[in-house]
Amino acid sequence: MKILVATEKPFAKVAVEGISKVAEEAGYELALLEKYTSKQQLLDAVADADALIIRSDIVDKEVLDAAKQLKIVVRAGAGYDNIDLEAATEHKVVAMNTPGQNSNAVAELALGLMVYAVRNFYNGTSGTELKGKTLGIHAFGNVGRNVARIAQGFGMKVIAYDAYCPDEAMTAAGVEPVHSAEELYKSADIVSLHIPATAETKGSINYELLQNMPKGGILVNTARKEVINEDELIQFMTERTDFKYVTDIMPASDLKMQELFSGRYFSTPKKMGAQTAEANINAGIAAARQIADYFKTGNTRFKVNK
Repeated sequence: MKILVATEKPFAKVAVEGISKVAEEAGYELALLEKYTSKQQLLDAVADADALIIRSDIVDKEVLDAAKQLKIVVRAGAGYDNIDLEAATEHKVVAMNTPGQNSNAVAELALGLMVYAVRNFYNGTSGTELKGKTLGIHAFGNVGRNVARIAQGFGMKVIAYDAYCPDEAMTAAGVEPVHSAEELYKSADIVSLHIPATAETKGSINYELLQNMPKGGILVNTARKEVINEDELIQFMTERTDFKYVTDIMPASDLKMQELFSGRYFSTPKKMGAQTAEANINAGIAAARQIADYFKTGNTRFKVNK
């Protein structure tokens, strides 16, 4: 069996060493394709791979067509919209993610962005504190739960909306459940987004929903760019000069938003929620272990395609 690690943005050296150890113990060959500069390099490298580990790399139909022996692809991280799941199913390739491995890293960044926003982007003026504020968590998965845990340490009241999470799971975590997105946005001083980019959620954070936010509201997005309706966000922020938006996913309209909303908008240069040494190591090694377990026992616990 051959495992290919194809990462345009490479794993940390320690992570690669951990992946290599897992492969060696399982008796598999390991190949690395790091910092590749063309898709053709990926197509060539994947031709004889039985398993593939990726980060934000795109695995589409063309890649799957080239991967004649591929049986499993694992995205080292929670999001998996960079894998064509339908094409993977058609090619009889199991697609997995590694949920939970990056969760604390993303959650810490979300809280960091909140502090940055309430302190007026550290511009020297008097800001406010997170203590006593109500935080609304939009989707109570692995990241959302970590955000709640850290926010409670700041002394925040935490509420959450997740149509697929039982109220009991939220209350057990000390979080008050609400039962619609509208109620969440109406009741929170700050909303933190943790929804995936699906047909249902793309563009769902729109003018109508944001209108529910109280004066001085802040929206934090460490989820996906696609869930924001950018044109309507710009319309809303133009009308609501009290509102702030902070994100680690640069919008397509970044330059325009910088110009229009100076002091109320901030984006990191690139997606960086999971960019910590710990998350990098955890996700990479978890991906390798899941592959070894799949080949040994057939375990498909983290399968994300049909």
